[in-house]
Amino acid sequence: MLHRQTVKFALILGLALAASPAPVSPERMPEQTGPWRWETDKERNLALIGPAGEIWRFRCDPGLDHAYFHSLSTVEGRVLTADRPPDHIWHHGLWFSWKYIDKVNYWEVDAASGRPAGRTTWTIAAMETRADRTARLVLDLDYRPAGADRPVLIERRTIEVSAPGLDGVYFLDWTAEYQAAKDLVLDRTPLLGEPGGQINGGYAGLALRLAGGLEDLRLVTDQGPAGEFTNDRYRGRHTGLDYAGQMEGEPAGIAILDHPQNPRAPTAWYAVHSAVMAFFNPALLSPGPLTLRNGERMTLRYRILIHPGRWDAARLKAEALRFANVR
Repeated sequence: MLHRQTVKFALILGLALAASPAPVSPERMPEQTGPWRWETDKERNLALIGPAGEIWRFRCDPGLDHAYFHSLSTVEGRVLTADRPPDHIWHHGLWFSWKYIDKVNYWEVDAASGRPAGRTTWTIAAMETRADRTARLVLDLDYRPAGADRPVLIERRTIEVSAPGLDGVYFLDWTAEYQAAKDLVLDRTPLLGEPGGQINGGYAGLALRLAGGLEDLRLVTDQGPAGEFTNDRYRGRHTGLDYAGQMEGEPAGIAILDHPQNPRAPTAWYAVHSAVMAFFNPALLSPGPLTLRNGERMTLRYRILIHPGRWDAARLKAEALRFANVR
């Protein structure tokens, strides 16, 4: 108990002494006082380290199938995400992947090649860290079938990461601006009731895999507790979802908010709560495929909040309203 009190005191003291928000390069990081620091490596993976250890880490090695966040942790060091679990080795903490583009699979690893048939590649356009413990990440991505000379889809992804607040909450504002490089169809595994439908149909896009150590998991929407799980799956249309559980006797969770200007808002959700995994996804394509014409643009915006405790519908509504007013 003394250790946790010390960590909380160090956190509050460190946040109170935060310096100005001028951006600095992670390659030329000035020395910092106190227990907080930025950590980067030659691959430009970036992490914020706090009094209890790693708060979050962004992984962008060029050899990865996706750029992603793992871990996302509480300020007291409880890791809330899972990376490459044995049951789904293509799950990576918090990540984004289309399922099918023109029937090519960008989500799952092909058994023969060990890579997805659809390749997602990126360059880091900007990586800014600030003395107030906020960060800005900008990636230029393209999507193409393995071996193809040209992309079928391009993306500019901007992620603004807040500093942890005195209440232990921090968030990621995720903006993805897409442009089709040809006429294309974004699709997913069909749902039950559709030709070839499966119980796990409908997922694609931003996704989060929760850590296996979380107990007493509960899913809450901005309209109240999630309803019935059919085949261990929940589906509904909401502005936001929060998935929370207990770790080491302490409750904590992660919420995702859908921006009202997103296509098909409020989004359809796909969530899993089974003996194997806890997973959720604002499933843009669940209602059906999306067609983009050559040169057509589309923007997706989400806010991901990592928090201690359990949130209810009122808290989600308040956070969704705050996010909706962000321009």
